[in-house]
Amino acid sequence: MTISGFTFLKNGVMLGYPFIESIRSILPIVDEFVVALGPCEDDTKERLLAMNEPKLRIIESAWCDHMRAKGYVYGQQKMVAQFNCTGEWAFYLEADEVIHENDLEAIKNACIHYRDDSEVEALVFDYLHFYGNKNTYLWSPGWYRRAPRLIKTSVRSYSPDGLFWLVLKKNKIGRYPKAALIGATMYHYGWIRSEEQMNRKSEKVNGYWDKAPQKIDYSQIDGKILRRFEGNHPAAVAQWLPEAEGVFQSDPTYIPTPKEKKHRIMLTIESMFGLELSKKHFKLVR
Repeated sequence: MTISGFTFLKNGVMLGYPFIESIRSILPIVDEFVVALGPCEDDTKERLLAMNEPKLRIIESAWCDHMRAKGYVYGQQKMVAQFNCTGEWAFYLEADEVIHENDLEAIKNACIHYRDDSEVEALVFDYLHFYGNKNTYLWSPGWYRRAPRLIKTSVRSYSPDGLFWLVLKKNKIGRYPKAALIGATMYHYGWIRSEEQMNRKSEKVNGYWDKAPQKIDYSQIDGKILRRFEGNHPAAVAQWLPEAEGVFQSDPTYIPTPKEKKHRIMLTIESMFGLELSKKHFKLVR
């Protein structure tokens, strides 16, 4: 049984991604790690090469700056990397996502267990979205709580954007993959980078989502969805994490948007009826 890890990347250093830490977190269980690397204005490529990692394979790829359909360039680059994977499973990690070493054995065992299960096309992770600092995560149906990150390479899949997959059973019909929940957690650190890095990211990439750059201010968020993280962070990212004390504090004068007010209502419904109402890009079958 073979597993390929993969990601796509551009200006990883400039935009503050923990991409080295992300890659290292799954190297023990993958047979190769493929990076679709776009043209960079920093030393991202040099830092990848400095890993001196025999499992690492870099595919240099062009980005189409004329494409403005929502997220489609991200989907293209994701598939450049995935289409170069040679394993039976393709393990997609975004450059700000990290796996805990305690979950590696469970992930590999799930790949073995579901390898020959024709009903299972993908494996789903629980998510922790950290926000503001390493002690704080978000709990809201507005932030997806689960997502598939491993997919069989025998499945005819493609990605409309960087986030999710569609599976083609007929040439013109796509559906979310059939998946199994494996009890492993994805640690997402994109929203604890500095505001300066996040604003630079907004300037560099929002055009690929057909959006104007937005000013990032971490304090402008509904404080009711901020939760204290009580666990341990993955060892791979420990040195990268900025030091912090206590839970991140939002602006006490902040007025929630209509969407955030809707999410408050959804949280209440979840609590009352034991539901989970966040967006799901998969169909659980196991």
